[in-house]
Amino acid sequence: MKEIIWLGRGGQGAFTAAKLLGAAYTIDDDEKYGLAFPSFGPERRGAPVRAFTKLDTKPVVDRSQTEKADYIVILDDTLYSPQLLELLKGEGNVIVNSKNDISGVLTFDGEKIASEFRLPTVNTVMFGLLVGLSEVVTADNAIEAIKGYMPQKIQERNINALLRAVQEVAK
Repeated sequence: MKEIIWLGRGGQGAFTAAKLLGAAYTIDDDEKYGLAFPSFGPERRGAPVRAFTKLDTKPVVDRSQTEKADYIVILDDTLYSPQLLELLKGEGNVIVNSKNDISGVLTFDGEKIASEFRLPTVNTVMFGLLVGLSEVVTADNAIEAIKGYMPQKIQERNINALLRAVQEVAK
């Protein structure tokens, strides 16, 4: 089973990104299953949010928080802590939206790409970085997930941001 932890703040779309990944994973194969669910305290904009995506080739029924993740994706670098590295599986990676380098993790300036496409959040950018780095899902399936879950008026900008992020990883 592949397990991904998403960390963000209320309103940044961490749970949306978790759902998009689950949808993209299952989109073209009836033998693939995904589960995405959030975990948060008081619901308010700006409060820390954790979301989880679990992907497997058999039905995923365990809704407990991930204890060891393949990837941890952080939408707001103020949520990064070195203790998060203890939550990784052996070959796991932490991906952080940050303008600054952080030792031991992969950092990308997701804000730069989001602003390029006039997006208020970096969730689809970070989703694209995960797609490019992990190859857990294809970019085509990620695009189909966006088309299936986002309103049509914002699909094109989010798709273009996702593709730009995938290209960024390929450099």
